[in-house]
Amino acid sequence: MNIAFYTLGCKVNQYETQAVRELFENKGYSVVTEPEKADVFIINSCTVTAESDRKTRQAVRKFKAKNPKAITVLMGCLPQSSKNFAQTFSFADIVIGNSNHENLPNLVEEFIKSKNRIVEIKEHHKNEEYYTPEISSFSEHTRAFMKIEDGCDRFCTYCIIPYARGFVRSKPINEIKSEAEKLALAGFSEVVLVGINLSSYGKGSNFNLFNAVKAVSEVDGIKRIRLGSLEPDLMSDELLLGLNSIEKFCPQFHLSLQSGCNATLKRMNRHYDSEFYYDLVQRIRKIFNNPAITTDIMVGFAGETEQEFKESMDFVNKVGFAKSHIFAYSRRSGTVADKMPNQLQNSIKQERSHKMIELTNACELEFLKGQIGITASVLFETKQDGFYFGYTENYTPCKVESETDLCGQIKKVKIEGVNNNFCIGKIL
Repeated sequence: MNIAFYTLGCKVNQYETQAVRELFENKGYSVVTEPEKADVFIINSCTVTAESDRKTRQAVRKFKAKNPKAITVLMGCLPQSSKNFAQTFSFADIVIGNSNHENLPNLVEEFIKSKNRIVEIKEHHKNEEYYTPEISSFSEHTRAFMKIEDGCDRFCTYCIIPYARGFVRSKPINEIKSEAEKLALAGFSEVVLVGINLSSYGKGSNFNLFNAVKAVSEVDGIKRIRLGSLEPDLMSDELLLGLNSIEKFCPQFHLSLQSGCNATLKRMNRHYDSEFYYDLVQRIRKIFNNPAITTDIMVGFAGETEQEFKESMDFVNKVGFAKSHIFAYSRRSGTVADKMPNQLQNSIKQERSHKMIELTNACELEFLKGQIGITASVLFETKQDGFYFGYTENYTPCKVESETDLCGQIKKVKIEGVNNNFCIGKIL
């Protein structure tokens, strides 16, 4: 039978899609890229915002209209966070949450026999253990993501994810190393460790994020290790110094900011203020050689005044991020922020988005210019118009001209210039 996948959302979702893909491949299914040719179509959902929910519903309906005879499966955060949605959204033949991926091939077989709609969502509980099927490859990627943590107990006022993902739980160190060995055998030289709240890895245990990175670094064939998004207040000096001692660790820190205004951060229930954040950035820049600080910034949060937005803009300019993801606040039913007063009009959010994007693009350009003259290792991923494109250790985008195929290789490159949003280099 043929099976196709469509994934919305974060790197954790991409990892989980790969895990489910391998479960079906081991059962003899053939993966196809054209949904029209699929006997089974799996949509892995995201529910971070109301827009994410809309895109998920749209994807399911669109596929069902194109291929009504195929079995349609909806999995992931949206059905997990909304049991009523799972029961009533009849476009999906099978609906599961985030805790029973390993049973999905059996559910498909059950549906084939009975033709009865299946909704199977396991509730999260406090003593839940970490479990996600391991992967041995990462299809159509140069670097591999490895999920090592699930769950979040931060309860930011705008976020539904703690309800979709449950409490913090961590992948055991021995399983991390075992999976890294499989990925190395599959030819991957770079691994990105990801989680729902990655900084909380090891919470309640005698290991932490340093131990996870160290375990992967001990695997022959793995040459570079990155981290996914991090919570600033959980990054201690001890952890930073430990990471700096690991030669394979790549000094790119995606520190989720959300806002540079303390009043806004407090309404968001973020666990730090701008002074702490800036001090952390300075410590990272002191400890690591040429690190990149990247971030997420939300504009137009409930109650954000013009003055608060200006404070956020000023702070972002002060930090000078290497790259920023800007997004407007989107109300999410079921969250504290959805009921807050002084919700902003979409036109104001859009205006502030444009201003923040303009500022962060200028910061990014300054960062890229600062890389000129540096010699860095680049993992090349793609080729276009005679150039090979890849990323340095600190995730600076770089392209070079070459007559030989560089895809999948790590090469030393001298950065000589900047063109738009990437650096131009020369192979040494």
